[in-house]
Amino acid sequence: MRHYTYGLLGAVAALALSASAFAQKLPDQITWTAYDVGSGGYNQAVAVGNALKNKHNITLRVLPGKNDVSRTVPLRDGKVPFSANGVGGTYMAQEAVYEFGAKDWGPQPVRSLLLNNSDALLTIMTAKDANIKTMADLKGKRVAWVIGAPSLNQNITALLAFANLTWNDVQKVEFGGFGQAMQGMISGQTDAAFGSSISGPAYQLASSPRGIQYPTVPHSDKAGWARLKAKAPFFVPFMGAEGPELSATKKVEAATYPYPVLMTYSNADAGMVYAMTKAMVELFPDYKDAAPGNGGWDIKRQVFDWVVPVHEGAIKYFKEIGVWKPDYDKSNAALIERQKVLADAWTAHSKGSHADEAAFMKAWQKARADALTKAKMEPVLTEW
Repeated sequence: MRHYTYGLLGAVAALALSASAFAQKLPDQITWTAYDVGSGGYNQAVAVGNALKNKHNITLRVLPGKNDVSRTVPLRDGKVPFSANGVGGTYMAQEAVYEFGAKDWGPQPVRSLLLNNSDALLTIMTAKDANIKTMADLKGKRVAWVIGAPSLNQNITALLAFANLTWNDVQKVEFGGFGQAMQGMISGQTDAAFGSSISGPAYQLASSPRGIQYPTVPHSDKAGWARLKAKAPFFVPFMGAEGPELSATKKVEAATYPYPVLMTYSNADAGMVYAMTKAMVELFPDYKDAAPGNGGWDIKRQVFDWVVPVHEGAIKYFKEIGVWKPDYDKSNAALIERQKVLADAWTAHSKGSHADEAAFMKAWQKARADALTKAKMEPVLTEW
């Protein structure tokens, strides 16, 4: 289950900086990339932007990207400093798997600032008329595959594995983006898609003639969870309570993970990261009710030892307010070491000769797994 760290909120106020201090570190205009317009991540970013504008006259521009690659390219190329990204642009990018294992990518030195752990779900949603009540019921059904979105697709792979299923057991229907996949479910092109229960399309599906349903992931099924975590270690057992057909009195037993992840790269200016983290924490009362799921940004709900390392600028702030424990230094260092192992393996692999892109990718799968195994680290993915 999730382990939330409860900070001393009084310390936050006691250490508050003046508005001029924000201005010294955060520019008058700052840009985040985020999911498609209408998604939960996009709506939350807009709400944060409104709070920044109202309190500090800072304009937050939200640049939507339809998949993990398009959200991460601007960070890699130094065009934007932050992203309200998903598992794809963080964990998958760090691991250099799927699209991030291509020649022009490789392991990315990603860092987190804050994780959103809301009461919403990131899971497979289905059309109610498809009668998919459990993950096992997905067998033979039409399931959305989003091109260029390894996180969405790997998440479905993991949830299928929970029920001992693979993509060979379902009908794969390809779409160009998350929004298109959800619209495809509404229009009857597919029966299931992965997404956020608080996204606009989820509410559209719920109000459509097809309706919405969430297949259950029983927490007592230890074997199922072992199969799921082997494919996607970032998932945690959770009772979903926010979204259409969900509430505090109508929860669903499910699996989910933090979304969005406010992230950056290791070379991001520590002062700017510190100021962005501080602004997110201290402005929380101003935006927490402004978009569905925003409650998950609460400092009380942060998980500091997730699957990607935290940026040093954010750590500085967390230490100041008393929520960063010494044990987190050890787990963070281990994650940074994992990135180094992957980076070194990539450098060595890239010097080799390969017939084509497919041969390069195939060889990388083995080189990556070998390097992590040699370093006594779990490869998680050995082929894709």
